[in-house]
Amino acid sequence: MEVKIPAAKYYWGWSQAIFLKAVHEKYLGASESDKTKYFNYIKTAMDVNYDKANGRTPNDIVSGLGIAFLAQQTKEEKYKQKALSIYADYLHIIKTKNGGVSHRANIAQLWDDTIYMLAMYFFEMYKLTGDTKYLDDFMQQYNIHKEKLADKKTGFWVHGWNAEDREYDDSCCMVGWDKNPERKNHEFWGRGNGWIMMTIADALTTIPKTSPYWHELKLDLIKMTSNLPALQNKETGHWYQLPIHPNDSLNYQESSCTAMFGYAILQGLKLHILSPKIFTPVVNKAYLGLRKYSIRKEGSKYLVPTRICIGTCIGDRDYYYHRKIVEGNDFGIGVFSMFAQAYETGVVNN
Repeated sequence: MEVKIPAAKYYWGWSQAIFLKAVHEKYLGASESDKTKYFNYIKTAMDVNYDKANGRTPNDIVSGLGIAFLAQQTKEEKYKQKALSIYADYLHIIKTKNGGVSHRANIAQLWDDTIYMLAMYFFEMYKLTGDTKYLDDFMQQYNIHKEKLADKKTGFWVHGWNAEDREYDDSCCMVGWDKNPERKNHEFWGRGNGWIMMTIADALTTIPKTSPYWHELKLDLIKMTSNLPALQNKETGHWYQLPIHPNDSLNYQESSCTAMFGYAILQGLKLHILSPKIFTPVVNKAYLGLRKYSIRKEGSKYLVPTRICIGTCIGDRDYYYHRKIVEGNDFGIGVFSMFAQAYETGVVNN
């Protein structure tokens, strides 16, 4: 808030939106005396982007959570109208034939990232309006994406599926990642699955338990997290860039997915969905491991998260293994903060 992403320099996009979501969580958990600084951050960040705020892609939509939040808190009509205009943009996004919202603007493709980006906005719109259409839209997209991307055996999701039989070079993905009969890649990327697990965890705290959606999501969280204890590095508490290959010499321990998995597990414990006997040691190891192995001090005031895989598109196994490792970036700070806050405000003891 002070150095990395001052509110006046907030950029309307997915990466800084993850940091914005962490500030939003800080607001919700703050004492009354501290709420003002978090509220003011969100308000300034949204006000400087008010004219450019849009929902033309999933990566644009996610920042809309801040606009919807301000509409709830201030009751100002301008924020509500802008939040609704983002939804109007959403309705015109390119879709696949099965109704899935495309992650890319120039070709119809389903990516697991999309689910988190849509969900954070939809959940705030549901809180703002009480209209269950936003939960219906979320579940429609969740199930469409799940049908194409989820592995039935493990519950893990592959990164993407191309709905079109044509090649498209976006200067980020590995060219040819979709050149197979299923037109999808076949790797379970750590942060990609982190997006899904965090989404499910937040959905379970937003959607009423009386909704049939709640039970479906509960079962999915149980299935996805069931693989994690065995795949966790027992010494560091971390999971890997490609979680199902912990013994591959080219694989590396990755901190953002570790924070995301930890967050989802912790929420599952708080909701009494996951077994405390199995998962309490796992989440404690993840939290303590991140603090010990993936945070460095910067001066006397700041902590900087490390071991973060840079923003990543779609490829094969070698592509993920060779993605650059960075530190202190906005989405990395965001997921670290969300996990830490959830853990430190409700520590689970062995």
